[in-house]
Amino acid sequence: MKKILALVLATLMALSLVACGNTAGDKSDLKVGFIFLHDENSTYDKNFIDAAVEACKNMGVTMVQKTQIPESNAAYDAAVELIEVEECDIIFADSFGHESFLMKAAEKYPDVEFCHATGTQAHTSELKNFHNAFASIYQGRYMAGVVAGMKLNEMIKNGKITADKAKMGYVGAFTFAEVMSGYTSFYLGAKSVCPTVTMDVKFTGSWYDEQLEKQAAQALIDGGCVLISQHADSMGSPTACENAGVPNVSYNGSTAAACPETFLISSRINWVPYFEYMITQVKSGKSIDVDWTGTLENGAVALTDLGKNVANGTKEKLAEVEAGLKDGSINVFDTKNFTVKGETLTSYKADVDFDAEYTKDTEVIENGVFYESKHRSGPYFDIEIDGITLLDRNYG
Repeated sequence: MKKILALVLATLMALSLVACGNTAGDKSDLKVGFIFLHDENSTYDKNFIDAAVEACKNMGVTMVQKTQIPESNAAYDAAVELIEVEECDIIFADSFGHESFLMKAAEKYPDVEFCHATGTQAHTSELKNFHNAFASIYQGRYMAGVVAGMKLNEMIKNGKITADKAKMGYVGAFTFAEVMSGYTSFYLGAKSVCPTVTMDVKFTGSWYDEQLEKQAAQALIDGGCVLISQHADSMGSPTACENAGVPNVSYNGSTAAACPETFLISSRINWVPYFEYMITQVKSGKSIDVDWTGTLENGAVALTDLGKNVANGTKEKLAEVEAGLKDGSINVFDTKNFTVKGETLTSYKADVDFDAEYTKDTEVIENGVFYESKHRSGPYFDIEIDGITLLDRNYG
């Protein structure tokens, strides 16, 4: 009898351990809920959606998505529904303005992991289940700028423009550091090969407004800009460029199919590495980095194939620049390569640790380099440098 009881007890203990293991480690039935600001008509959101589909398929987990979720309490409601109705284990949101609402949900559901793109608050929030992620996309923007600069040089060589007319235009959404970091790195890439380049920037006050973006691009073209890039999410700018025959550098994906004559290149963040990382961590019961930064090395910073009308030698130059970025011989924000009101910066404090007053709290220049992405993943470069003219600045 004692032997039988001992056997029963051992069996029950084994079953208990298996059950505990399923709860803590075996996440074969994992569900990931995604909250997207727009849908696949937005180049920004499509980039996320495509990556989510690929990563979830690769990892063998279920994907549940909600699109057209504004930067409002609707983001909180979407997270709640994904948890309570869809039973998701991870929630990911893709827009800067989703952050505070996602944090609210993270407080309510401490057993669910919340991951957020482009945010700034995770590293100071003390929420163990809330995480930010971004990438050193300024390196991709810089390389795209090199492609633009090579094209300008070709235009100068062929007599289409003179060196003093090498003016680019840039359509930006808001005067946020994310946009400023992007357009500045793009400009510096172009300047590294075309020293006479200047750039005008117009803002739309919206992440996605095709008509406004098209109008902004056209205004820049009318103002003498001979090449256009963007940090806004529709086909407005590329379409305006194709219609006007003006070379274009797009963002978040190739526009070659729709704009074959003017498309040069596009940089983007490849979110597959991060999505696979966060899923792997949860599956294995390990913690997710509070602030994750994607890089060229891990494949998170990506460039599309070159358009058919890039300048000769562009492919070889890009390979050279990429190697320099990887080995550290090229630093995008090397202070010897730009000035502010005619002066070289030797010190600068950026707003790294979030607070309501946006206090500039952290020294970010070391040994002559402004180190973006070192102190948090979300961009904090917000300096207006010489050579770039902001035509409007009411959006920030």
